[in-house]
Amino acid sequence: MSYQILLYYKYIEVADPQAVKLWQKTLCQLLGLKGRIIVAHEGINGTVEGTVTATRQYMRAMKEYPAFSEITYKISEGTGKALPNLSVKVRKDIISDSVAHWGVNPSQQTGKYLTADELHEWYESGKKFYLVDMRNDYEHKSGHFDNAILPPMENFRDLPKVLPELQKLTDAPMVTVCTGGVRCEKATGFLMNNGLQDVYQLQDGIVTYMEKYPNQHFKGKLYVFDNRILMGFHTDEAEHKVVGQCVVCKKPSEHYVNCTNDACHRHLICCEDCQTSYTAFTCPQGCRA
Repeated sequence: MSYQILLYYKYIEVADPQAVKLWQKTLCQLLGLKGRIIVAHEGINGTVEGTVTATRQYMRAMKEYPAFSEITYKISEGTGKALPNLSVKVRKDIISDSVAHWGVNPSQQTGKYLTADELHEWYESGKKFYLVDMRNDYEHKSGHFDNAILPPMENFRDLPKVLPELQKLTDAPMVTVCTGGVRCEKATGFLMNNGLQDVYQLQDGIVTYMEKYPNQHFKGKLYVFDNRILMGFHTDEAEHKVVGQCVVCKKPSEHYVNCTNDACHRHLICCEDCQTSYTAFTCPQGCRA
């Protein structure tokens, strides 16, 4: 049996998030889908997995709902176990429930869209631009774009902390990237509200670029928030490079572990050899409080 994973979002006014939540939960249960869906007044953000037939039925049902009829889905191969359960929640915002106070409404203000083809051409032509990775720091350790600026953010809500450094980059266009695009919608609006104007976002996210241009200017694998942990395209080719490093021995690795300190649980890359050397693995550089 073949499985698919759908990654999607839509910023659009939702008058009754609770009603949409109930509909989504019922629809997913009927189709046997597992995953995480967040509904807010500002829109919807979801990752669901199911059989190819079930995911196609889900997309058809969503298309019949006027507010969600034009959603773009990022479709990847599933395992049937990538998302172990179903969670449908109503939140203040559709990203992390922690950035609503930014006052950014992507339906009204967001960065200019740059397609995967256009970003690839920018790289190939040698155009000057700043590419800023809006993902969490543990995400970009396993893969990132060439010459990317990798801000030290443990969470997307940390963006204001790194803003002063980004505000210095005004002599060339700035391109923000994230997994599927949803964080860049808010990030670009936030940057524009704080003085940066020549701001772009990679349309439909890194996953779309990687699928179209595997192993070209994006090195390594893409971190994903499901049991696959990492995904890549054409990773058996010579052009594929492992960019992750074990935090202990510094050897190339793409093996993630959780810090066993209950107060931390930071996600780290640790090779299997080093992992077996510890009965309890904690952050070598010190755990977060």
